[in-house]
Amino acid sequence: MSIQEVHGAVAQPFEKVREVFAANFEQQNEVGAAVCVYHQGEKVVDIWGGHRDGAQAEPWQEDTLVNVWSTTKGAMAACISRLVAQGKLELQNPVADYWPEFAAAGKETITVAQLFSHQAGLCGPVEPVTVDDVYDVAGMADRLAGQAPQWEPGTRSGYHAITIGYLAEALVSRVTGQSVGEYFRDQIAGPLGLDVFLGLPEDEEGRVAEMLHDGLPFSGGIETYNEYQILAQVNVPVAFDLANQRRWRAMGIPSAGGTASARGVAGMYNVLIDDVRGNTENIADRKTLSQTLACQITNEDLVIRIPISWGVGFGLDDGTGMYGGGAKSFGHHGWGGSYGFADPEAGLAFSYVMNFMREPQSLDPRAIDLLKACYAAIQS
Repeated sequence: MSIQEVHGAVAQPFEKVREVFAANFEQQNEVGAAVCVYHQGEKVVDIWGGHRDGAQAEPWQEDTLVNVWSTTKGAMAACISRLVAQGKLELQNPVADYWPEFAAAGKETITVAQLFSHQAGLCGPVEPVTVDDVYDVAGMADRLAGQAPQWEPGTRSGYHAITIGYLAEALVSRVTGQSVGEYFRDQIAGPLGLDVFLGLPEDEEGRVAEMLHDGLPFSGGIETYNEYQILAQVNVPVAFDLANQRRWRAMGIPSAGGTASARGVAGMYNVLIDDVRGNTENIADRKTLSQTLACQITNEDLVIRIPISWGVGFGLDDGTGMYGGGAKSFGHHGWGGSYGFADPEAGLAFSYVMNFMREPQSLDPRAIDLLKACYAAIQS
């Protein structure tokens, strides 16, 4: 694919972002993708290209949607921040205050903040579940609520890759009477006009891209897994092609089932920057966000096995370069390559979405090279 086939607009001095985006098709086997960037509240990059299907017969459109896997967790985290701002949740309260059944098997003191920073010891079910179980949201939440923690809560993080979605659904439904997706639609996406869905309406199906995969083993292959990765990544059978099924997109589990455009994800982080700065309170007030974006734990995560810092639902950059390198950057990336984050100090909100999933050994160079181009532009 050549640079002339990249569609959309790029403002000065962000032209390098377009060049890197085109190079991803030429050098990184990109199939279809989109990038959206805001700087100081202005949309400075809004580009797309390639195809939304494996046969490469259907061009990627400016409004194409795609499953973004764990990039969805940014929307979930925004919901938790808003619920705290509304006084419906307190971060230091035990989860069991809102969901009494959660107290079973020694979990009575686990706080909301610990749960959403992956410290609760519930990264996976102790017994493998079936694909049908994956779709039983209430049943999965009950199963996890009945389990003992798999490590001492509050001492380590172990990424609750899929299970945090079921736990969030159970908690949010008890304080709002809605699913996470319904709450997100009514409180955040709808009022702000964000093209992000946690539970895709059927009439939006015509915009969705087909997910593809490079065929490499997930997370390096099961022979390399530790006991916590078995719980999180084997005992919950989630394969990439679930995202090509209406059933998965309709469920919209808030840990991994979101369907979005790059515009939608970047737009959400742009709003969060304004809220963090105290200019607005569209999602949450500045005081609340200072709490939910405060580091809850820094350690080598038991599941993803890299050093990471967690806020409440959001990943924090904390010097890793994972979210651009800003001292106060936060966001979330998803399985296969998708990405969304905010750097409030630089005023940068960024999202990259794509349909060709890869299993890189570290951060996906497609997104990282785009990020580098953004920072080079604002530092020029």
